[in-house]
Amino acid sequence: MAFLDAGPRLLDWASSPPHLQFNRFVLSGYRPVSGVLECVRSLFYLHNELGNIYTHGVPLLCFIFLLPLNIPWSQINVKWLAVVHYLACISPQLGSVLYHLFMNHEGGAPVYHTLLTLDMCGICLVNTLGALPIIYCTLVCYPVIRTVALLTYSIVSSYAIYRAITARSNITRLQSFAWQAFFRFLFFYLRWLDVGTGSPTSLFSFLVMDAVALVGGIINVARVPERWKPGKFDYWFNSHQIMHVLVVVSIMYLHWGVTADLIWISNYKCPSE
Repeated sequence: MAFLDAGPRLLDWASSPPHLQFNRFVLSGYRPVSGVLECVRSLFYLHNELGNIYTHGVPLLCFIFLLPLNIPWSQINVKWLAVVHYLACISPQLGSVLYHLFMNHEGGAPVYHTLLTLDMCGICLVNTLGALPIIYCTLVCYPVIRTVALLTYSIVSSYAIYRAITARSNITRLQSFAWQAFFRFLFFYLRWLDVGTGSPTSLFSFLVMDAVALVGGIINVARVPERWKPGKFDYWFNSHQIMHVLVVVSIMYLHWGVTADLIWISNYKCPSE
């Protein structure tokens, strides 16, 4: 990559700060402790977090500027759901970029854990805000039940956020989102039974969305492929980068499904109407 400069002397795993030693299979390429400007400068030299920054940084910019152009506002009646959906799509990338860019900040472990919390909040927001349009569209003909379901899911999500930001391992963090996933699958099941409403094409998008996200989470927890060849995937194609790419793919399927739903319910008439 021609735009990359030499950068500072990078550290190995043993020489990096203890709070950055979370993947023992990534052996080299760690940035030294740095101030804000040096962290920003690390966008322009090769290190083991560069791929993590760009695999979410580039999609973040695309989603911020292009996603609003890809939402058919004129065809959607419930526009606040489209706004919620937009925020859901950008939140995980925003938290992730800040976390990976500044994780070696000279503030040490306290700053790191604050950034990690911000990253977890971004993941929780895509799970929380991302599901609200799904719940709304599934129960569009049952307004009272819909309101109860939206409130219940918000409460469940608040608990998931607490579990995620207080988790002590990647496995525990992944488990934090289990109740949210169970809640979503309940609504997918209602659609499959034709009890709930929604676009005929959206259910497939939502199932792919959750399947891809789950695979990404498992790969990240399993630390593959770097577990098989420690040191060979320090800079590129390690588990966290693969997970980042799969998260972006998952969000794209979320977008396709929600957009189809919002257009569909704008033209749908409930049987009782």
